[in-house]
Amino acid sequence: MRGLAVVTGGLLLIGGTVLVVVADQQRVDALDEARAAVVQAEERLETTRDVNYRLAERLTALRTTIAEQETQLSDTSGFPR
Repeated sequence: MRGLAVVTGGLLLIGGTVLVVVADQQRVDALDEARAAVVQAEERLETTRDVNYRLAERLTALRTTIAEQETQLSDTSGFPR
Protein backbone atom coordinates (compact mmCIF):
# COMPACT_ATOMS: atom_id res chain seq x y z
CA MET A 1 0.00 0.00 0.00
CA ARG A 2 2.84 2.33 0.88
CA GLY A 3 4.43 1.63 -2.50
CA LEU A 4 1.18 2.52 -4.28
CA ALA A 5 1.01 5.80 -2.36
CA VAL A 6 4.63 6.64 -3.27
CA VAL A 7 4.02 5.84 -6.95
CA THR A 8 0.76 7.83 -6.98
CA GLY A 9 2.43 10.77 -5.23
CA GLY A 10 5.32 10.65 -7.68
CA LEU A 11 2.94 10.63 -10.64
CA LEU A 12 1.00 13.56 -9.19
CA LEU A 13 4.24 15.46 -8.65
CA ILE A 14 5.41 14.80 -12.19
CA GLY A 15 1.96 15.71 -13.57
CA GLY A 16 1.93 18.95 -11.59
CA THR A 17 5.41 19.85 -12.80
CA VAL A 18 4.39 19.22 -16.40
CA LEU A 19 1.33 21.43 -15.96
CA VAL A 20 3.43 24.24 -14.51
CA VAL A 21 5.94 24.00 -17.37
CA VAL A 22 3.18 23.98 -20.02
CA ALA A 23 1.38 26.91 -18.38
CA ASP A 24 4.64 28.87 -18.20
CA GLN A 25 5.38 28.19 -21.87
CA GLN A 26 1.88 29.37 -22.81
CA ARG A 27 2.45 32.53 -20.79
CA VAL A 28 5.75 33.17 -22.57
CA ASP A 29 4.10 32.58 -25.97
CA ALA A 30 1.25 34.94 -25.11
CA LEU A 31 3.74 37.57 -23.96
CA ASP A 32 5.68 37.26 -27.24
CA GLU A 33 2.45 37.63 -29.23
CA ALA A 34 1.52 40.71 -27.20
CA ARG A 35 4.94 42.28 -27.82
CA ALA A 36 4.63 41.61 -31.55
CA ALA A 37 1.17 43.21 -31.56
CA VAL A 38 2.55 46.29 -29.80
CA VAL A 39 5.35 46.61 -32.37
CA GLN A 40 2.85 46.34 -35.23
CA ALA A 41 0.57 48.92 -33.60
CA GLU A 42 3.51 51.32 -33.15
CA GLU A 43 4.48 50.90 -36.81
CA ARG A 44 0.90 51.58 -37.94
CA LEU A 45 0.76 54.62 -35.65
CA GLU A 46 3.98 56.02 -37.10
CA THR A 47 2.71 55.49 -40.64
CA THR A 48 -0.57 57.16 -39.77
CA ARG A 49 1.24 60.12 -38.21
CA ASP A 50 3.33 60.57 -41.36
CA VAL A 51 0.23 60.49 -43.56
CA ASN A 52 -1.59 62.93 -41.28
CA TYR A 53 1.40 65.31 -41.36
CA ARG A 54 1.44 65.32 -45.16
CA LEU A 55 -2.33 65.83 -45.27
CA ALA A 56 -2.07 68.71 -42.77
CA GLU A 57 0.54 70.40 -44.96
CA ARG A 58 -1.68 70.00 -48.00
CA LEU A 59 -4.70 71.31 -46.10
CA THR A 60 -2.76 74.38 -44.98
CA ALA A 61 -1.78 75.12 -48.57
CA LEU A 62 -5.38 74.70 -49.71
CA ARG A 63 -6.64 77.00 -46.97
CA THR A 64 -4.09 79.63 -48.00
CA THR A 65 -5.25 79.38 -51.61
CA ILE A 66 -8.90 79.65 -50.57
CA ALA A 67 -8.16 82.72 -48.43
CA GLU A 68 -6.39 84.39 -51.36
CA GLN A 69 -9.29 83.60 -53.68
CA GLU A 70 -11.83 84.91 -51.18
CA THR A 71 -9.81 88.13 -50.92
CA GLN A 72 -9.87 88.47 -54.70
CA LEU A 73 -13.61 87.77 -54.85
CA SER A 74 -14.40 90.27 -52.13
CA ASP A 75 -12.56 93.07 -53.98
CA THR A 76 -15.33 95.17 -55.50
CA SER A 77 -13.11 97.97 -56.80
CA GLY A 78 -12.39 96.15 -60.06
CA PHE A 79 -8.70 96.84 -59.86
CA PRO A 80 -6.34 93.85 -59.61
CA ARG A 81 -4.11 93.72 -56.59
